[in-house]
Amino acid sequence: MESVRRMRQQMDDAEGPSGSLRSRFEATRIQTLRLVETLERDDFVVQTAAYMSPPKWHLGHVSWMYEVLMGRIDSGYAFYSEEFSAYLNSYYNQFGEPHQKGRRGVVSRPTLDQILSYYTEINRRVGSFLDRHADDQTASLFEMGLNHECQHQELMVYDLQHLLADRYVPPKAGKPPRAKAAEPSLVQVDGGIYEMGYGGDGFCYDIELPEHKVYLNDYRIGRFPVTNGEYLEFVNDGGYADYRHWLADGWKRVQEEGWEAPMYWEKIDGRWHTRDFAGMRRVSPAEPVVHVSYYEADAYARWAGKRLPTEAEWEKAACWNDHTGAKTEFPWGSGPPTAQRCNLLESYVWKAVDVGSYPEGASPCGCQQMIGDVWEWTASEFVGYPGFRSAFQEYNDKWFTCQKVLRGGSFGTPAMSVRASYRNFFRLEERWMISGFRLAEDA
Repeated sequence: MESVRRMRQQMDDAEGPSGSLRSRFEATRIQTLRLVETLERDDFVVQTAAYMSPPKWHLGHVSWMYEVLMGRIDSGYAFYSEEFSAYLNSYYNQFGEPHQKGRRGVVSRPTLDQILSYYTEINRRVGSFLDRHADDQTASLFEMGLNHECQHQELMVYDLQHLLADRYVPPKAGKPPRAKAAEPSLVQVDGGIYEMGYGGDGFCYDIELPEHKVYLNDYRIGRFPVTNGEYLEFVNDGGYADYRHWLADGWKRVQEEGWEAPMYWEKIDGRWHTRDFAGMRRVSPAEPVVHVSYYEADAYARWAGKRLPTEAEWEKAACWNDHTGAKTEFPWGSGPPTAQRCNLLESYVWKAVDVGSYPEGASPCGCQQMIGDVWEWTASEFVGYPGFRSAFQEYNDKWFTCQKVLRGGSFGTPAMSVRASYRNFFRLEERWMISGFRLAEDA
């Protein structure tokens, strides 16, 4: 939309010196606008499912969150609008009863133009606020705000695919490269004591802390994520028609919703196709399977005679280096994450589908594609680590129930969020996000 492109261009032209908190705030806001600048006006207000949100709401909500942070720091801060706050509050009961998520798309006021004006006004307010506040509390809270906006950038990618499928035109479009088929294999990881969690000195969420010791038995884990070709064998073997592979709730979901394959798969003339940002195309056998729920990942693992890894097993396979006897954080010495390697928000192409082209993408134990292709389901429940302490009320810990942990990041994950300790979490039936999995087994 032209008005969004003008907003983004104005911010591009006015962006300050790189490296400062303010410049990173501006860069994050520009990236959010880039995701929606190719939309038509009508696209901004549509909600196609109760679990997704209209683009208009995302733009407003990430702006409103900065108001929350400014109010947390300055008790005298006056919110822009009570009406806006009531609509844009996602789930924070401390600010009143949140607007019903499944009805965000039926609200016509505030209008799109009002939300865009609000977006611009919050940019101005935050810039002025950061000029006046240079303390550690401000830096810490606004660092969380930037990461919160990154989370919504990725959610917008999911929602735009659900809304428009192959009709969404990314800022930089590109077709996934032709993939080379890789022989399925497992790598051996020795057990023992492993110190799990975030150990760096940069930003992380409270749910990545504290570092703590876990004991692991010897295990084997997939060198690659499960591919479309491998998953297709499960589909063709009647996997969706055999209750023996499924958890009870999963089997109920299969029957109630008529699942026959991953989300967005469609059979045309007897062949499976998918709709994604590269268009309507044949399912590529060597790409990682994506848009599967925990139930589907677990069912495939049972069918294959394997299991899903725990998040501790996944993290050790991603980080532990037997040669140095220490953790090696991504990117494992091969340079920082870049748009071309791990981030749909810049390049809109798969990072490492052609596994032969990315030897530097291997973790110390030899696992490939652990960062930046698909979020990978683990068998672990989403709960706090031993000694967990909440850093922000009602942000993460209120979800410590009925959810599973995913690790690794997807090709829609902003580079700011790429780290091996990052814990994503979703309900077991959800599959509109960029989710896949790899297998594991006891050694």
